[in-house]
Amino acid sequence: MALFRRRQLITICLLLVFLHLWLGRPFLQASKPKYDEAYIRQKYPLAWEHIWKNSNSGKGGVWYVPDEWRKDSDPPTTTILEAARLASKRAIELKQTIPHSTIPLIVHQTWMNTKIDEWAPDLVLGVERWLEYAKAEDRGSMAYFLWLDDGCDQLFTDATPDLVDTLKALPLPVERSDVFRVVVANSIGGIYGDIDTHPLRSPATWLEDRDMTPWTDPQTNTEYSPASGHSKSTPQLARLLLGIEADNDPNTDTHWRMGYFFPIQLTQWSLASAPDHPVLNRFLANFKTRVAQLVRPFEGNLTATAEAGVLAREDPLKLTGPEAITTAAMQQLKEDAGLRWDALTGLKDGGRSKAVGDTIIFPITAFSPGRSSYGNMGSKLLTDPDARLQHRAQGSWRKKDMTVEMGKLCRTVLGMCRDWSKVPH
Repeated sequence: MALFRRRQLITICLLLVFLHLWLGRPFLQASKPKYDEAYIRQKYPLAWEHIWKNSNSGKGGVWYVPDEWRKDSDPPTTTILEAARLASKRAIELKQTIPHSTIPLIVHQTWMNTKIDEWAPDLVLGVERWLEYAKAEDRGSMAYFLWLDDGCDQLFTDATPDLVDTLKALPLPVERSDVFRVVVANSIGGIYGDIDTHPLRSPATWLEDRDMTPWTDPQTNTEYSPASGHSKSTPQLARLLLGIEADNDPNTDTHWRMGYFFPIQLTQWSLASAPDHPVLNRFLANFKTRVAQLVRPFEGNLTATAEAGVLAREDPLKLTGPEAITTAAMQQLKEDAGLRWDALTGLKDGGRSKAVGDTIIFPITAFSPGRSSYGNMGSKLLTDPDARLQHRAQGSWRKKDMTVEMGKLCRTVLGMCRDWSKVPH
């Protein structure tokens, strides 16, 4: 046993040396891809038409709204916020919603610019796929919105004016993006997908009859269904769709060794919601509460708090990321329906959707299919009927960091370093 342990430690040391050399060496920065208009028009015709050509169509981003959603009496829209508000209104009026739900068929994404000739090809391909589904006549039309930074500012000012200063003070763009996806889903409604996601099915097919069937917690024998919650006698249409990104046995240390905070953790690289959902309201309330705690020693001064490095030291995964959305859902569904969170696991039932009132929790395969054998957690193939979307994991906000990589290695191999930061500081 001692010999095995010694060999294990030697292996760790060698890996750490390799990581140090690999992360520390000067990289030749690859030039950004640059394509001419003819190539983009041929390879990505919808992205060319609705992103490239429309880059000056309005303030705050670019968008596509189906012609049949428009009326001659509609006022002209000059900003992305005006267009999104109008699309949301039309989607509800025309019942252009995900079946079995009140979620409007509106796709939201956000990125830094519309210069798709300089984007990584995989990102352009993802947008092309979203637009293909938006314009597919056989699945119901959808609207598509690509929000730029000034468009996000419009939304924050309009929907959450009390958060504007806080969002400006956040040190990481990803934290602002995390809050944006919740605010846009909770204010406009629709489907949010990270720019590096590829839809595998039209969102118009994401909810089926089988996703709405009752299920039972095997430990408490409590039945849950679309009728669970405050109005137990009446089945509800879905108003929130969330997907699992980590599904582990809570009686083991597997989840934290893989870097997850909860054994069963939600993703937020994609979600879908009707406006004004309690879980998303809870997320925003928790965010405000945590920021208030951080600024209290500085008498509420956000600038002083930021200058002291307090906001930079806050883990974004906990403040605005997957841990934050998981906490909000866990709290709200416990309060509304008495849900035992670990009952959501798909490890014992083959992975099935679980309805808790108007909230549907998809199994891991829905938004995280095709995982490798290590850390599979029940994830099935990309071609499985449960697979709705693939996250391509570009990780553009993460930087290579020796400390983070050492912590990851220490957790995975040695089962130590549980509280070591997972993000660069």
